Amino acid sequence: MANTDTLLKRHGQKIAILLFWAVLVVAYFIYSTQNNLGPLAVINQVIQTLQTSAWGPLLYILIYTLRPILLFSAVLLTVAGGLLFGPIWGWVYATIGANSGAMVAYGLGRVLGKGMLENSSSGTFLQIYANRMRQNAFDTVLTMRFLFLPYDLVNYLAGFLRIDGRAFLLASFLGSLPGSIAFILFGASLEGNVIEGTPSFNPWTLAASVAIFVVSLLLSRVFKRRETEQQES
Repeated sequence: MANTDTLLKRHGQKIAILLFWAVLVVAYFIYSTQNNLGPLAVINQVIQTLQTSAWGPLLYILIYTLRPILLFSAVLLTVAGGLLFGPIWGWVYATIGANSGAMVAYGLGRVLGKGMLENSSSGTFLQIYANRMRQNAFDTVLTMRFLFLPYDLVNYLAGFLRIDGRAFLLASFLGSLPGSIAFILFGASLEGNVIEGTPSFNPWTLAASVAIFVVSLLLSRVFKRRETEQQES
């Protein structure tokens, strides 16, 4: 009994997170099996609910917030925001959801990553960024966002290292702006049923999406060059 109490005290939060994830997975399989639905059909139902329900925006934000646990693509959800809600409100909802989800992943990282990536002089890619993030959280997170490093990797790494949450959130928001706007506009340019049919594109919205994405790529090259110069100096 004492061993059980000690285990719960030491790993209770991690166990709760794993149980929550398991419940979500089981709930999905029960729903899809009972209704004889494949993954695309489930996604189509979710899209219809988001489009027709008055609670659609809140449900979309909730899904985006839980995305790190659901293991769903951030890019696809951002594109879906533009498709479902248009360029302005789609960006608003996606931004709220993305930053809420980033903080969820950050919090999970703090819980699950205790003792990981301790200060080290090793020169591995991850350790270099870990040490830099500890020393200069805002600039490093901003650079990692502009470099299009894997979104959740940055979130969890920031949590593992227990960097300042406000610096992480602000840098994440600013660094993700060009990419998020580009993907929202791409989603808003889609017309027609993207699940069951062949969608068409609004040329002006698509052109704006491509232009902003090119700008974001140019920014990433600038930051990549700065990264290389800093590593060589």
